[in-house]
Amino acid sequence: RITMNCSGKHAAMLAVCVRNGWDTASYLDPAHPLQLLVGQVVAEAAGEPVAAVGTDGCGAPLMAIGLTGLARAFRSFVLAEPGSAERRVADAMRAHPEYVAGTRRPDTWLMTEVPGTLSKMGAEAVQAVALADGRALAFKIDDGSVRALGPVLARALELLGVDAPVVSRIGRAPLLGGAVEVGEIRATF
Repeated sequence: RITMNCSGKHAAMLAVCVRNGWDTASYLDPAHPLQLLVGQVVAEAAGEPVAAVGTDGCGAPLMAIGLTGLARAFRSFVLAEPGSAERRVADAMRAHPEYVAGTRRPDTWLMTEVPGTLSKMGAEAVQAVALADGRALAFKIDDGSVRALGPVLARALELLGVDAPVVSRIGRAPLLGGAVEVGEIRATF
């Protein structure tokens, strides 16, 4: 897990275990004190109980919440009191978006070009965004394919009144046929 895209999450989980004197060998067990704490924090931020616990692709327990709860959680981080743990996480994500999503991803572009924005795409085409003023959104592309994610995100941001060049860049999703552009994916809401 050292060189995978979830390595930071695993390092943080292990650091919390060490700090609290918890066993590190079983930190991925859903009944481990760390995972119980994670579930409690997720439920509190989302304003709803964790509906189920699954397993993420990296092996970590995955706390299932609704999309409204996910948007509410992102909003709570953006609007958190300065100095709080939630605000420190949001500030760190915004100060270093390349650690959230690399350098060529919509999350990084949004957090760099739309001040105060918090954005994160998740597995299976889940997206959550909170704007500096607290407006937030979360959605999932039903089939899990990310190809429609950019156009849907761009349209949602347009409807929220985000007027920045990055929105059209995120929304561009050409379809190619024989290496020639033959169409595009568009959000129709």
